[in-house]
Amino acid sequence: MTNTPHHASAVTPHIEVLGSRRDRLGECPLWDTRDQSLYWIDTKGRRVRRLQGDSYTEWATPSDIGSIALTRRGCLVLSLEDGFHLLELASGATRRLAEVRHPGPSMRMNDGRTDRQGRFVAGSMVMGRHDRDGAYYRLERDGSATQLFDGIALANATCFSPDGRTLYHADSFSDEVSAVDYDPASGTTGPRRMLFNTRAHGSAPDGTTVDADGNLWVALVQAGKIGCFTPDGQLLRLVDVPTPYPTCPCFGGPALDVLYVTSIRNSGNMLNSDHPDAGAVFAIHGLGVRGLPEVLFDDEGIA
Repeated sequence: MTNTPHHASAVTPHIEVLGSRRDRLGECPLWDTRDQSLYWIDTKGRRVRRLQGDSYTEWATPSDIGSIALTRRGCLVLSLEDGFHLLELASGATRRLAEVRHPGPSMRMNDGRTDRQGRFVAGSMVMGRHDRDGAYYRLERDGSATQLFDGIALANATCFSPDGRTLYHADSFSDEVSAVDYDPASGTTGPRRMLFNTRAHGSAPDGTTVDADGNLWVALVQAGKIGCFTPDGQLLRLVDVPTPYPTCPCFGGPALDVLYVTSIRNSGNMLNSDHPDAGAVFAIHGLGVRGLPEVLFDDEGIA
């Protein structure tokens, strides 16, 4: 079922459940246009997963994983507990590229996205508390890390406008999705400005992606829905997901018109469900919307 405001055209999407595999905490789906494959992660299961047609592959990670990025040379960048790592898909080996020294206890890296210039931007989170000790960091093309801004408790909703000049993000503990001016050439960021608050829709914001028109598709994890918002925060539509806790969307498929959504079975804290599809990955067809190809992290300068 799709709920739409009176000014939006109603659509009836078809929702497909991908396989019988269930994640503890599914996150960060990414579609690789090079080989038509879907990657995603199970944060608490410490796994990276890939589905290419009917072929499934998985890789173990050394700690809880917050997000991933595709790279030009066919590897994956991982945001792990202590910073940014590189995963060699052929061997399954991981190595740390850049350490992030968290300013407080019980912290790890979380949600992230590659900017339009091929640099990976990810934020951190606190665990078991609400202190704003987290920050956003950028993994540069040479493998070093730069802190962009701080004052975050739980980084989520990380994505970029189609022109790359706006970085969207959320602090999920505040229920607010914000925007930051982002200089594509230098990567310099401006002050944060709040765009919209999702609590009126029954949830904090979780993972987010941007479609080809620049609208934001936000996982409303506590409401079991995906919300589509304009860049200035106007709600365009709500799409029901047939599981209690959807976490993150991405566009994929040959025409980039399928919305893939990950979900939670047991997050290890407050969110857990015995629903048979909890923790599944869903493919939502028929939304009438296209996404953008995922930007590849530029790892060609990393030894």
